[in-house]
Amino acid sequence: MKIGIISFAHGHAYSYANAINKHSDIELAGVFDEDAVRGRKAAEANQTTFYESYDDLLASDIDSVIVTSENVKHKEHVVAAAEAKKNILCEKPIATTVEDAEEMVESCKKNDVFFQIAFPVRYNTPVKRAKELIETGKLGRILAVKGTNRGTNPGGWFIDKEMSGGGAVMDHTVHVVDLLRWFMDTEVTDVYAEYDNLVSGGKIDDSGILTMTLENGVFATLDCSWSRNDAYPTWGDVTLEVIGTEGTLTVDAFDQKVNVYSDKEGVNWDFWGDDMDESLIRDFTESIKAGRKPSITGTDGLKALEVALSAYLSGEQKQTVTNG
Repeated sequence: MKIGIISFAHGHAYSYANAINKHSDIELAGVFDEDAVRGRKAAEANQTTFYESYDDLLASDIDSVIVTSENVKHKEHVVAAAEAKKNILCEKPIATTVEDAEEMVESCKKNDVFFQIAFPVRYNTPVKRAKELIETGKLGRILAVKGTNRGTNPGGWFIDKEMSGGGAVMDHTVHVVDLLRWFMDTEVTDVYAEYDNLVSGGKIDDSGILTMTLENGVFATLDCSWSRNDAYPTWGDVTLEVIGTEGTLTVDAFDQKVNVYSDKEGVNWDFWGDDMDESLIRDFTESIKAGRKPSITGTDGLKALEVALSAYLSGEQKQTVTNG
């Protein structure tokens, strides 16, 4: 299978490229980037072709494309890929508005193309085990979930609202909301959120707390802040504490590591665990080959986006809002 990448604006593009290069049955057959210097450098590093326009890339003999451009450009690139009849893996969040996300889903449906959203945390072993325990009823009836997705401020276009659609709330809410929906096959009905710029300076939100009510009666909270300092051992975390009538469950998705201490650098993490991005790429390509439906659909991306946007609305109105 020949895969192209549209834009290396998002850092995940590099890990996806590395994942592709690990497997002989898939090939990174071309890249496009509006930043030609960055694009040519990425193409050279991956020994592939740089295309001057995404139309030229989509007109080539690639089978599939990964969209890792700035959030606001996802719709343009996904719709173009759908019209070119290419299979699509799109970085999260799916888009910056519900209208754009709906148009993307509809275009892929209309053109009968495979459309998957990049939520790699679903491929983490502790997360998969947690889903199994919840689904089999080991925890009884789920009452509440406390989640975190805290990270460092990524800077660049992420803190330009016109390009990103929002700050920490946009960037980090969607991952955990996707897990809540996936674990319990339910939707978020109400959202209350508070957010501000408290850590990094500037105008975009870098700190946020959400409280959510789900259709199944579960109450959930989420710290989605860019609150990790520059010296933290890695970019952030994804944790969950699930409380049920028959027990509780604690998940730390990135605790597959060894703590390494030194006088010069303090603590670092020697990570030995799951390569979630590689698992995402394998699932994407194998699903296409097998004729399966996407594991993570455009609708999954849309539903997660709706909660992030509801959080912003709640913060503006300073009250609980109905989601969707």
